[in-house]
Amino acid sequence: MDVLYFAWVRERIGIPKETVETQASTVTELVAELSGREDRYAAAFADISALRVALDQELSDFDASLTGVREVAFFPPMTGG
Repeated sequence: MDVLYFAWVRERIGIPKETVETQASTVTELVAELSGREDRYAAAFADISALRVALDQELSDFDASLTGVREVAFFPPMTGG
């Protein structure tokens, strides 16, 4: 699946997008898997309460299933205006 990173998440990890092979069944499991890769991922995912996630371009929760998901996007909360 494709994993996209936006704003400061992208800055901490250093890339905007990557294709990931994973056995994770939920977003939380994917975050744990990514965090274990390198310090830059661990820094980006240190406080998931400061993050939002979208699955196939729809806002979702971190306990959501990844079954059939093609794209996961991580980004900070957005403010309107």
